[in-house]
Amino acid sequence: MKKIRKANLFSVHFLTFCLTLCPFKFLQKPVLALGIPVGVVRSQENVKQWSTITERLQSVGVSYCILDTVNWQEEKDLNNFKVLFLPNVENINGSQASALQQWMSRGGQVIVTGPTGNLSQPEIRTKLKSIFGAYWGFANSSAATLKLNESGQTNFSNPRSLSNTLTGGVIIPTGVNSQTLAIWLSKGKPPAVVGTRKATYLGWRWGVDGVSPESLDSAWLRAALSRHGVTPEVNAMLQAVPCQENSNIARNTKPAVTASPTAKKPQTLVNQTVTEPQPQEQVRLLEPAQPQGFTKQQVTEMSDELSDLISRYESTLLAANASNSNLDLSSRKIIETSQQNNTDLSTSRDHHSSKIVQQAKETLVNFQQLVEAKQYEQARELWLNARRTLWDNYPTDRQFAQPEIRAMWLDRGTIVQAKSEADLAKIFDRMAFAGINVVFFETINASYPIYPSAIAPEQNPLTQGWDPLKAAVKLAHERGMEIHAWTWIFAAANQRHNEVMGQPKNYLGPVLSLHPDWAITNKEGDPFDYGRDYKKAFYDPANPEVQQYLLSLLEEIVRNYDVDGVQFDYIRYPFQAPQANETFGYSNSSRWLFKQETGVDPIDLDPNSPLWNSWTSFRAQQVTNFVAIASTRLKQIKPNLVISAAVFPLPQRERLYRLQQNWELWGQNDWVDLICLMTYALDTGNLEERTQLLYEPMTAGASLIIPGIRLLKVPDPVTVDQMQLLRNMPTTGFALFAAENLTPNLEGILNRTQGAISPQNPEPLPYRQPFQAAALRFQALQKEWSFLIVNQQLAMNEGTLKYWSQQADYLAGTLNQLAQNPSPANLAYAQSTLKKFRASMESWMSEHQQQNAYQVQVWQNRIDAIERLLVYGDRLTQKTLREQNKNFKGMEVNPIPNKIIDQPNP
Repeated sequence: MKKIRKANLFSVHFLTFCLTLCPFKFLQKPVLALGIPVGVVRSQENVKQWSTITERLQSVGVSYCILDTVNWQEEKDLNNFKVLFLPNVENINGSQASALQQWMSRGGQVIVTGPTGNLSQPEIRTKLKSIFGAYWGFANSSAATLKLNESGQTNFSNPRSLSNTLTGGVIIPTGVNSQTLAIWLSKGKPPAVVGTRKATYLGWRWGVDGVSPESLDSAWLRAALSRHGVTPEVNAMLQAVPCQENSNIARNTKPAVTASPTAKKPQTLVNQTVTEPQPQEQVRLLEPAQPQGFTKQQVTEMSDELSDLISRYESTLLAANASNSNLDLSSRKIIETSQQNNTDLSTSRDHHSSKIVQQAKETLVNFQQLVEAKQYEQARELWLNARRTLWDNYPTDRQFAQPEIRAMWLDRGTIVQAKSEADLAKIFDRMAFAGINVVFFETINASYPIYPSAIAPEQNPLTQGWDPLKAAVKLAHERGMEIHAWTWIFAAANQRHNEVMGQPKNYLGPVLSLHPDWAITNKEGDPFDYGRDYKKAFYDPANPEVQQYLLSLLEEIVRNYDVDGVQFDYIRYPFQAPQANETFGYSNSSRWLFKQETGVDPIDLDPNSPLWNSWTSFRAQQVTNFVAIASTRLKQIKPNLVISAAVFPLPQRERLYRLQQNWELWGQNDWVDLICLMTYALDTGNLEERTQLLYEPMTAGASLIIPGIRLLKVPDPVTVDQMQLLRNMPTTGFALFAAENLTPNLEGILNRTQGAISPQNPEPLPYRQPFQAAALRFQALQKEWSFLIVNQQLAMNEGTLKYWSQQADYLAGTLNQLAQNPSPANLAYAQSTLKKFRASMESWMSEHQQQNAYQVQVWQNRIDAIERLLVYGDRLTQKTLREQNKNFKGMEVNPIPNKIIDQPNP
């Protein structure tokens, strides 16, 4: 299946980079390298590897000082260095990031490796992405070959030494000046090493035995140092480099590699305090940075991003115009009308939008011409202005949304702030006004139920005295919305929640404190994961007592509250990095069960052991077993209950390796109805990269897959653009995270484009009324085609147009017949008719596609979504479908044509 052309990872990241680039137009203060060109950062995360890191530094021959993270808080702590080396430093705090940014603005340069900064707070990670010009995207699921990027501007002295096979990760460039220096020879050839003028990012854990050989680590560090003006062979003459006594910087007291016998050995100054440069050191004023040009790849990426935005804008404009045109849906009648009258349905508003599109297309041409003329600043400014103009003028003044899932996560923090049902009602009013039809209500968080429970040891103390879940069910149903209980499954304790509750940081929560043997641990026995500053402790999915407790809790919710669904969140093991010896699952229960199966204690295994895959599969099976049992038991209590799962969109192999979450299998076995992909992204291009699973039909069986959109720190115009991207893909809805980030401005935009939700204006939900939703979604397609035909904008010869329109009318009739009478025979006939129609679309649209390739692909994607709705509908029982259909007898649908039209396709 063809995919919508991918945009790339610019947007917010690129804008941030441009803003940070501005100061380099002016002369900056010099950085003084006082005889110590290289500082090496030692942290809690890399201290276990410090002996091998030190050995490899010695083999490189570089003189350095050690900078402990506990002593690095201000810019002055970095002023001794020209280059700072951060090997696998995963936690960088705010003051450190600010110091780093200030130091680099004065000429400092960095070399970073592995998932540097991944454990930092989100806003700090955003800053680091700008500072480094790249970030650690994700770990490779298996070993891959590292190779220099032939298309990149690389000029290394010994390129052969820079290639090898190892297990690393994909590095994502974030700026227009970020250059891919090396790639992984795996699918898509993703970046392995990324460089800017001030940073080099190596995509593996440097200095870790079992990850990469010493020869490769040494070769790449030499190459990176050379990029930043440090020659290890010269520095190797120093036995020890002096450090400032008052800077709290540890010294490297190990001797460097023996220097050449002809080299003059300087005096050792270990016990002296250096306050000025040594005589042999020249204090050099760094040249102010000049505006950098674009690589060919960057020009292509920027052009593609703007072109894709233009296409989404045009597609949205067509949907808005067609939805509000009140045209007859019969394509044959539309053709006759358009032939008799030269009709133009466009308005002054549409002319304005068309002018914006035309200007953006002209900008695209001018941007490329400016780049060719090396007028880079003008090109960048033109590109940014064009993008901003399109965002600001998105057609959001009319309703055009189709039947779709429009879900929103209602988070614990927002619920806690509402102290009563009256307060909570205001939140539901806002969501209903914004057109949200499904609410994922956070019901269990870190072992605390939001409601008074007879099963759990303690209700969330911040909601004691009332029952928010009971109030939420009432408020949602009064407004015609569905409410699903969003439940944390295996995440049992949260250090951030502990802080809010005034508990000790490592408090295990009310359940694990009573049953510490229910927790899973790493090999060292620690129950808290390797996450960010605020870590989590997890239940052991293999423990039968854990499973029984959680099942009882879920059953209590379904029996006592009229919820429409239950969502499983944290339905996984903690994130792990096996190659770095960061793994989980070593409770007594898990170890005993695995040993019963294999005869081996898993604590004795490592990723290179023959049984490691069996250990991974064992843990994944524990999660899957729970999903199967929970789904079966909950649906026995309430057959029409919708089960959903919030999951990661990582490739399956990597996901099983790192967190043992096999959601494809859950869908294929009909244990879950909805798969909610947590595809959160700050920009539209990144979101598109994370939603490619949508193009793999039946990847989760008949289950519907909907992506998630993050609202935090995403501008409202970008949110709208992301929603339109998803509407153009083969999916039936989306979920917004989260209610606490629903701004009044976005609320108004959603109301205008989606309309308010109310019991008086029912709309078929795709997972409740899939056949009705399919019929209406095809009618929306017909409206777009009719609008183009009337305005004579559909490029198709007369014979093809007539035949295609007849087939479109006939397909509409079969879908409407199925919506009115969902019998197996009508379903089979509708699927067959849709399949034939879809197979001919490419031929019918071949002429129109030459000038409107994106829009034709969008139509194909929407037809794919209709096809998936029919497959999902086949899962529902005929009895349930007939009962649901009673609520929509008044729906306006076109009758099936009296005569089947069958003639050759011209």
